[in-house]
Amino acid sequence: MRIALAQVLSTADPQRNLVTVRDHARQAKEAGATLVVFPEAMQVSFGHDLAKYAQALDGPWATLIRQQARDIGITIAVGMFTPGEGGRVRNTLLVAGDGVDTHYDKIHLYDAFGYAESDSVTPGRSPVQFEHEGTIIGLATCYDLRFPRLFTRHAQAGAAICIVSASWGQGEGKAEQWTTLAQARALDSTTFVVAVDQADPESIGRTVTGTAPLGVGHSLAVDPLGRVIAQAGAEPELLVVDLDLDQVEVARKQLPVLANAVDL
Repeated sequence: MRIALAQVLSTADPQRNLVTVRDHARQAKEAGATLVVFPEAMQVSFGHDLAKYAQALDGPWATLIRQQARDIGITIAVGMFTPGEGGRVRNTLLVAGDGVDTHYDKIHLYDAFGYAESDSVTPGRSPVQFEHEGTIIGLATCYDLRFPRLFTRHAQAGAAICIVSASWGQGEGKAEQWTTLAQARALDSTTFVVAVDQADPESIGRTVTGTAPLGVGHSLAVDPLGRVIAQAGAEPELLVVDLDLDQVEVARKQLPVLANAVDL
């Protein structure tokens, strides 16, 4: 399976961000990818009034994403915000394309490193998988990457791939943590992990202030035995990778952690 990782930078303008999605989805299609994964907060970047921009899944922003997927002929996974409870929003990962129209609401909220996502976001409750080209794919968003059980749940549900859409918080050692955690989750679940982050704003000269997580870049694809297949740098980049799905069965014979797991 050929997947594209669209490491881009979203802005405060949802319409401008739609153009970014469209252009990169076209490039991914031209490169032969059938699925393109965008970062979390692609509708509008963190650090803005999320409730102001949140839209229902049948609203105009999501509707245009579906139209782009149809027109271009590719499946798109992209982060947006939908209405939540008590004036909050839900941090939603929308997947739209051939034979799929689903979404995942982020379960683990980023209340860490001086940021409190739960102040503005209602958590999701259920893991979500979808099928693409006959392969089951599990969904995760950003801080979820620190929680192994979500990834093993996906694997137990038949997933061979887990995709992670993120706007990872900056800070000392955070890029290294991002890479290490993606490798660990691949090993925990013996799935491919395809983790797509916002590019580092500083890589294009934007000044970063405050605690809002805006991205560190370094999007990557990891095989089921934790080996990095490909990784981007800090700056915006479209990374296209081929996943040999036969490696999942081989890895699970060599490293049967799912079969050997004991409930404690």
